Amino acid sequence: MKTIKLRDKLIEKGLKVTPQRIAILEAVHKLNSHPTAEKIFDFVRKDHPNISMATVYKVLDALVANGLLSKVKSEKDSMRYDAVTDKHHHLYSSDSEDIADYYNDEINKILSDYFKEHNITDFEIEDVRLQIIGKFKNRN
Repeated sequence: MKTIKLRDKLIEKGLKVTPQRIAILEAVHKLNSHPTAEKIFDFVRKDHPNISMATVYKVLDALVANGLLSKVKSEKDSMRYDAVTDKHHHLYSSDSEDIADYYNDEINKILSDYFKEHNITDFEIEDVRLQIIGKFKNRN
């Protein structure tokens, strides 16, 4: 994603545009692999050698809190970050820990209809995200 669009997204959410925020948001988009904070840190340090891990975590938390990123927890409890904020699910590879986005409107509709029909008392569903665990075939 182009830097100008990233700036616009920050401004739209009322966040101050800083080099660290741009670099971290850009890293998550460029890495495009649901990276960990550590991978983001390593990527950003190439151009911003003075950035600290604490800054990376602080910026990631702010971006998640403002809906610009979401957190994805792996089966091995590592926290990953996702730049795709529209409704989708994840395919998680149990052997490689790769995570791929999975879009399926039919599943979304089935889940939505199911929860409408089976109303849970005193609970309002905000979102349903599936993490489907398996192994990717024919991937190196």
